[in-house]
Amino acid sequence: MKLGLSGALTRAFIRSPLTPLLLLAALALGAIALASLAREEEPQISVPMVDILVSAPGLKAVDAVGLVTKPLEHIVKGIDAVEHVYSNTRDDQVEVTVRFMVGTDQDTTILRVHEKTRAHMDRLPHGIPEPLIVGRGVNDVPIVVLTLSPKPGRESHWDDNGLYQIAEQLLPELMKVPNVGLTFIVGGRQNQIRVETGPRKTCPLRCHAKPARGQDRRR
Repeated sequence: MKLGLSGALTRAFIRSPLTPLLLLAALALGAIALASLAREEEPQISVPMVDILVSAPGLKAVDAVGLVTKPLEHIVKGIDAVEHVYSNTRDDQVEVTVRFMVGTDQDTTILRVHEKTRAHMDRLPHGIPEPLIVGRGVNDVPIVVLTLSPKPGRESHWDDNGLYQIAEQLLPELMKVPNVGLTFIVGGRQNQIRVETGPRKTCPLRCHAKPARGQDRRR
């Protein structure tokens, strides 16, 4: 029977007296490579991440994506050693997370992001406050996530604001647990005060909507 290429090579290796020597040489090289490999009992892996928190009062999530999120993503993508950029846009708030390459210095990344965003604040809409920049690391990755939801059949008795208030009450208790690091709430709806002004009532008082909004912020 005529053998193919693989069959001919197999037969040659089986019959060759050098095959055991090649196997021993491969095992020896593997042992040498394993012995020379650098190892640490507790390796310190630096994967720096920076969160950019932007408050956008009055902007819906759909509008905030085009006005705040996308310009901010383009700004931080121009920073050296940036590997990935993630974003989360909600009503009145935008969060952009910048992940740098492994081994980049944590303090340097925060400084880079801060300088880059300050230099390009003119690309964001007028009235947007200066972003809050927070550095993150591998140890800041959440390990336990608790989800609050109403019991089956009682969904109509609860809304996102009620669940948020319960989460606010649980937050201090969770922070008391030993070895707990950063604890925060994601989602829900905070308490808000809505003031509606009428032209007939504000005109006699010579009060306009813009000054009123400024007084509310100062209070």
